[in-house]
Amino acid sequence: MRSLQVLALAGVLGASALDADSILSNYFGNDAPWYSDRIPLFETDLSDIQDVYYYRWSIFRAHQRDLGSYGYITTEFLNDVSWQEEPYALLIDASNFHLREGRWCRDRRFTSDYSSFLFGPNGDPYQFSECMADGVWQAYLVNGVADDATPLLSSMQTVYTGWNSTTLGVGGYDTSKDLYWIQPLTDATEYTIASIDASGGEDGFTGGYAFRPSINSYQYANALAIAHIANLTGDTAVREQYTQLASALKTRLQDDLWNSTFEHFIDRYEEDNEYVTYWDFIRGRELVGYVPWTHDLPDDNTTYANAWTHILNSSQLAGEHGLRTNEPSYQYYMVQYRYDGSNPECQWNGPAWPYQTTQVLTGLANLLDHYPKTAATGVITTADYTNILRQYAQLHYNPARGGVLDIEEDYYSDTGSPIVGLPRSPHYFHSGFVDLILSGYVGIRPRADDVLEVNPQADASAVSYFRAERILYHGHDVAVQWDSTGSQYGTVGLVVEVDGETVATSKTLTRLTVELSSASAPEVSRPIAVSVQLAADSEYPRGSVSVADADADDVHAAIDGRVWFYWIEDVANGWDSPVGNGTEVWYQVEFENATSTASAEIAFFANSTQGYDVPESYRVESTGSTGEWEEVGNGNYSSAVANGITTVSWDEVKTEALRLVFTPKTGEMVRLVEWKVFG
Repeated sequence: MRSLQVLALAGVLGASALDADSILSNYFGNDAPWYSDRIPLFETDLSDIQDVYYYRWSIFRAHQRDLGSYGYITTEFLNDVSWQEEPYALLIDASNFHLREGRWCRDRRFTSDYSSFLFGPNGDPYQFSECMADGVWQAYLVNGVADDATPLLSSMQTVYTGWNSTTLGVGGYDTSKDLYWIQPLTDATEYTIASIDASGGEDGFTGGYAFRPSINSYQYANALAIAHIANLTGDTAVREQYTQLASALKTRLQDDLWNSTFEHFIDRYEEDNEYVTYWDFIRGRELVGYVPWTHDLPDDNTTYANAWTHILNSSQLAGEHGLRTNEPSYQYYMVQYRYDGSNPECQWNGPAWPYQTTQVLTGLANLLDHYPKTAATGVITTADYTNILRQYAQLHYNPARGGVLDIEEDYYSDTGSPIVGLPRSPHYFHSGFVDLILSGYVGIRPRADDVLEVNPQADASAVSYFRAERILYHGHDVAVQWDSTGSQYGTVGLVVEVDGETVATSKTLTRLTVELSSASAPEVSRPIAVSVQLAADSEYPRGSVSVADADADDVHAAIDGRVWFYWIEDVANGWDSPVGNGTEVWYQVEFENATSTASAEIAFFANSTQGYDVPESYRVESTGSTGEWEEVGNGNYSSAVANGITTVSWDEVKTEALRLVFTPKTGEMVRLVEWKVFG
């Protein structure tokens, strides 16, 4: 039975409102409560797209790392890798994707905290090329909350001008060309044409410094974001300065990185050695050449339109199962240089990468939406958008793991199988999908003004119906619905609803605009977990267990601020108890000082095949005034939840340590994924 809350919401949204309880339970099981007030609902007759949409929300949830007093950040890998920023697990190269995905989450805490961290004292803005300011601006276009963006304006300018260095190492700015250059590795794309050829074909992991379409497009987008955010504050000087910087960069990129022979934006070398020459073009097309459209940089003309033929040509960038990062005609196409043991490592000399596929689809949606001259040529259409989106959705079904949903790093474009497949690879957040659905397929085109614009890029000949609802846009609840025959929702055509009222309709998939003044966004709740240990060697808080010789990393994992319930053992996270034999075990959190505590969230993993279940019983104990362990007062214990959140509260107690005491079921282990304690 649907809850009263859901029934009430259905009354607001109209007769076509989706069955939230059924959908969320189906996709998320016992973890559904986390999603219920946070994500837009979506359905379509293309089941692969629908299934991947909800899977990608599980990716978003899994990669929200709670850093306690530092707030939340979004991670790239589920577990730690050696090149992350310690102790936070920060990697910034995919931050623009993270923010574009997160802008559709109804709970702004995640994008707000993450944005502040990226531009705060603990961030590392020069790890890789970045498009962070644009990500913050993109979030504002959906939520309309200036206070999430404007406090970061000064830091954004500092980061931007930092790229103008000539001694940065990862990249820099050439004043003679007025363009940015970068090493492919620090552009997050090792083994490109530039880096391989700069090594004489011998390697390509490092080197190959080049003026690339990517970093110059990112800086263009960042400059415009800074200008727009400055405009929100009334700072006309900064607005004009960064508008002019963006305009100059656009001119240089179009004049200097467009190659008329290849009809594509491609790299020019900044490097000069025995193999390559400064300012020469590289010798082939790469998928990175579409990044300018991701950020609306190119002019709308028939010359640049020709670039879009290459992703439809099977001898060029169009692979059978994914878009190639460069073409089979390249001498070193798919040559494998780097291994981890016997496993191939990441390369960008041909494999399909979700990272750049996301950029291409974002750029293509932009083109189809507001590049009328290019769209009028017919070189690429909404049918192509839907086909490439479906091809990308299919990459999420991992044949190496029995076809389960599991997005990894890179893929063979001719088979759709993952290439790398290392223990770090499963459920990798290095790309986007939710944003492609809501801003592209469904077609909500985020704007800064008081207009709701909808222009779906779903192919009307292939898509019978879709509905997206509970979309929080400028403080309003928005729903967009398409039904080609009326048999699914009772109304033929395209329908746009705002706060439960139909505000625009069309018999066809077309652009609809509605005046929509901004309303106040919901307040952000920020409870602070006092139990989070940033790294296994962080002094406090620290965990310990009643079991001798427990692995320190596993003990740490139960209080590391990460929560997911994926069954793939390579990315298991948490501490495992011994197999139950009727004996109690405990997990203890020790604080640096006496700390006020009053509630907790507990995440238990369960998988009958692997031998895990929730405990038979559990309780929370604290060190009382005598220093002895005693159960907390008036403990309100909910039933233990498998693969979801178990909540408990008690009378506030100030203590130097807490214990979670539990009894595993006979013959079963308990995996404590996370124990978050709140004051």
